[in-house]
Amino acid sequence: MATTLSLSSPLFLGAPARGKGYTSRVRCREQQRRTTIVSMVGQQTSQCSLHFSLGRKSTARATVVPDPDYRLPIAILGIASAFAYADNLLAAAPVGLLGLLLLFQTTRVRFVFDNEALEVKVGEQLQESGENVFVGGKNRWKYSTFVNWELWWPQFPVLVYFKETQTKPEGQIHFFPVIFDGRQLYDVMVERAGPSKTSGPK
Repeated sequence: MATTLSLSSPLFLGAPARGKGYTSRVRCREQQRRTTIVSMVGQQTSQCSLHFSLGRKSTARATVVPDPDYRLPIAILGIASAFAYADNLLAAAPVGLLGLLLLFQTTRVRFVFDNEALEVKVGEQLQESGENVFVGGKNRWKYSTFVNWELWWPQFPVLVYFKETQTKPEGQIHFFPVIFDGRQLYDVMVERAGPSKTSGPK
């Protein structure tokens, strides 16, 4: 099974309302919309205009973009600072770079949950993030192709994982750092992709 650490793809580029009903309205405006029907026997009858409004069952759901959350990059930068304080620069340097990178990406990368799919976009204007550099194709996956997903860890979300069959029939695994509001992310994932085995963020 191929696994892609998807945080290195879109994140390293250079966050239901249902309606149903059937309504019908009959409006008769005698003065304006009277239609005269002449029958075959010469009789005249009047018929009011009938207007029917058929409310289709709506499955459209609002687009959700979870808010950015800076806790993860700040926590990583804190760990880097601790390493630096202990004169362990060999560990402080890569950890610090990771923290800075995630801090930058938190300002620009967004998870966009539309009516049918999850898509990774960038910038305030929610521009497309381009092709996935690891497995190809757009960074957009239909909810109907999700096999399962998890959020680690509920109390302090760090990673979100999901497996989908859109990229390849046998399933493709993705990992993303949680640089979005964990509560919002969890709620919309449950709504659009079904429940996971983990509990929600506290």
